[in-house]
Amino acid sequence: MRRKASLVLLALAVFFTALSPLLRWYAFPRLAKVPANQYQDMVLEAKDATLLDYGSMTAKKVPKVTIVQTLKGNVEASERIERTAGRDVVVWDSLSYVEGPDGEMVSKLPERYIFDAHSQEPVHATGESVDGDPVTRDGIEFKWPFRTEKRDYEYFDAQTRTTAPIHYKGTRNFRGVEVYYFEQTIPWTKVPFPKIMPVEGITPESVAKTGTTRWYTTVRKFWVEPLTGAPVYGEEIHKEELRGGTLLGDRDKVTAFSGHVKMREDYIRSTVDLVKSNRTLVLLMTSYLPWGFLIIGAGLLSLSLYLEARGRRPDDPAPDRAEAPEPVNA
Repeated sequence: MRRKASLVLLALAVFFTALSPLLRWYAFPRLAKVPANQYQDMVLEAKDATLLDYGSMTAKKVPKVTIVQTLKGNVEASERIERTAGRDVVVWDSLSYVEGPDGEMVSKLPERYIFDAHSQEPVHATGESVDGDPVTRDGIEFKWPFRTEKRDYEYFDAQTRTTAPIHYKGTRNFRGVEVYYFEQTIPWTKVPFPKIMPVEGITPESVAKTGTTRWYTTVRKFWVEPLTGAPVYGEEIHKEELRGGTLLGDRDKVTAFSGHVKMREDYIRSTVDLVKSNRTLVLLMTSYLPWGFLIIGAGLLSLSLYLEARGRRPDDPAPDRAEAPEPVNA
């Protein structure tokens, strides 16, 4: 009986020990992915910002500029691309909507971002665009890979339609969460005007005829939770200028927007809570369960060896039986 029990325990020990690395190195990379139907929104604010008044074409101080960013998973488009790509694909239709203190639109920038659901690497397919213009992205955007590393990444900038390094600047603690801090600087670059302008009757084509151009620079900052690859906080020191042309009269340039853009406090709290919850799920597959299975396997192996050793121990010798006395001859 002991022999049979030890063999069963040995089989279970082998099973759990083999399951540990299998779960971490095989199952996790295949199961961890961004859902195709994900939806999220984010509100950012730039207080005491500078904004262009298109009526007078002068820059004015305003109490607040609000940026609303939405990301909406397009399931139908992702399924269509998956049929030819041969891998799990996520399609995000995003919109960055900027409004002034009066609630009127300042600008809006729609994007379609197509990427691998597991690695977050861009997938090039029909529909990949920024403000309706086809683009071919290199590098990540919006989200870092699962198990983000302490290194620089290539990050796509939607305004310039170019990719530039975003640099790892160290490990920090953000509201109880260990994060990696990344920073990217985009130097002054000439960028296209938005397709939809804030003033009715003004189009990018009509502005182009005046010879006026739009320039942009930013310092982009992200605090990223490394296990999930999700930013828990972000900021931008964002500046835009109009330069040259008859639209500005005798001026060389005028500020179109300048402000320190930060996430609104209520969205910071909800984002941190969400990332903490998702972080627990990732830890479950990469640490808690693999180490737990390994410990269980080691314990079962020890118990199996103990029972096997008990089964092989020789039985105690039987006590000598007293022999009957031989009869004595008379």
